[in-house]
Amino acid sequence: MAFRRSGIYKTADELRRLVGPGLLTAASLDAVQAAVRSGVSTIELDAVAEAAIRDGGGEPNFMLVPGYRHTVCASVGDEVVHGIPGSRVLAPGDLVSVDSGAQLDGWNGDSARTFVLDDVDRPDIVAERRRLNEVTEQSLWHGIAALASASHLNEVGGAIEDYIDAQGDYGIIEDYTGHGIGRSMHEDPPVFNYRVRGRGPAVRPGLVIAIEPMVTTGGIDTVTHDDGWTVSTRDGSLAAHWEHSIAVHEGGIWVLTAHDGGAAGLAPLGVTPVPIA
Repeated sequence: MAFRRSGIYKTADELRRLVGPGLLTAASLDAVQAAVRSGVSTIELDAVAEAAIRDGGGEPNFMLVPGYRHTVCASVGDEVVHGIPGSRVLAPGDLVSVDSGAQLDGWNGDSARTFVLDDVDRPDIVAERRRLNEVTEQSLWHGIAALASASHLNEVGGAIEDYIDAQGDYGIIEDYTGHGIGRSMHEDPPVFNYRVRGRGPAVRPGLVIAIEPMVTTGGIDTVTHDDGWTVSTRDGSLAAHWEHSIAVHEGGIWVLTAHDGGAAGLAPLGVTPVPIA
């Protein structure tokens, strides 16, 4: 999905307009979280996400991407991102990442969560997958916490990498990054999930980005399936994906795709999000 080049800093009014689509995106993933279980197909998860967005007066922004006809991307097991919903039925122990986005009044939200299904017959496998999922989610919160005090954007990727490296032998996907968000779902600047040379743009009021680490239990190389969308790890290792859209404003930061603005996720890291006035 290509980036749209535009000015990367929003006005105070534009930041306020991003609150609605962020909350609607969160509502779509809440609906998925309530529905995800063994025996449910990925196209059923797609349907509940679409209903939540349309019931809230929005439209699924993934459907606005040329060639894509669904509300969510549902990626299972070794699939990293962009999995197409279909007839696949989830099984006990499955690891499934669901990425969703809503457009409301011309503004966008984008967020992803990963779920691990229970499997009473394979507790060790479930524990391993839940650990991968926890590391990925917490790396996202460490990146968001770094944004709160960063002077330049690329400090976020360094914080994500440092956290993941401290947790064990995990891979950080480099082929796909986070991005700016606003009038389009994918805008400049790119948001790296690992340390890079250069500082990136200044972190100042008006910056709105989506941070989305993708972490594997093995290598970082990926392959794209024949459907032109689904991306898997080349070595078949498992992958997890978490994402939030975050606004930097005069008072601080606010996680647009979390109902509490990120308060629960950031509290253990000593950061208090501030609502957009």
